[in-house]
Amino acid sequence: MKIAFLGPHASFTQLAATQLFPGEELLPQANILDCFNAVDTGEAEKAVVPLENSIEGTVSMTLDYLYKTPSIKIEAEGVMPIAHHLMIHPENHMEDIEKIYSHPQALAQSFHFLDTTYKEVGRQDFSSTAAAAKYVSENKDLKIAAVANQFAANLYGLQIVNRNIQDFEQNHTRFIVISKNQTKYENDHLEVLGEKSGMLINLPEDHAGGLHQVLSVFAWRKMNLSKIESRTLKTGLGNYFFFINVVGKWEDVLHGNAILELESINAGVDFLGNYKEFLLES
Repeated sequence: MKIAFLGPHASFTQLAATQLFPGEELLPQANILDCFNAVDTGEAEKAVVPLENSIEGTVSMTLDYLYKTPSIKIEAEGVMPIAHHLMIHPENHMEDIEKIYSHPQALAQSFHFLDTTYKEVGRQDFSSTAAAAKYVSENKDLKIAAVANQFAANLYGLQIVNRNIQDFEQNHTRFIVISKNQTKYENDHLEVLGEKSGMLINLPEDHAGGLHQVLSVFAWRKMNLSKIESRTLKTGLGNYFFFINVVGKWEDVLHGNAILELESINAGVDFLGNYKEFLLES
């Protein structure tokens, strides 16, 4: 089975994909859109993409493409604790480093450590943590370091000079498995954290109490919402769709009737699936 993932090699997404699909063929993609296109065109049966980070928030591009490609659904979620390490070429010394490269989110998540410990060292945004590590490994003559994961340090032969430099211990990223076939994903080797359903909802024609009307569909049924987030439709100011997670197993009558009621009040509903959430290792 071919599994697309947000590359390059040694990215956190690849680390997630190797645990979710051990032994399968992994296809690195340059960006999240390419991951969706790989699934949509059949180049890959499934893809693994990031959805949310506990510090930086939702990956808006993933939500946008879930909305734009209604044939693609969610099969599973994986939650991974994120550990950032500062690494250099083994032939260099940290006291000589003049610039630190990494993805903007990794630099932001390590801001206080870097600002305290290496205040005089410049920082440079890079396309990904793994790409930054690869660049450091290929340029030993430059006085540069990278913030990346253990996977990248091992792959590119870099020396870790500071471990776990993220500013918050509770730094986790949520990844999703997307596909077009909506098969039930199972993995006996991973711990199950819970189960949920995902929906994308368009509000009925704008009127006072429209959002309340939608939420009341879930409220009176005592359906617990663990997430509700708005995203712009990009059709004008004030036009949004909502991403909603409902906690628990799928129940045909309860959930099915909720969707029917939403449709009866002219709300657009794209049901993304009922799926399990698994704990991954960093």
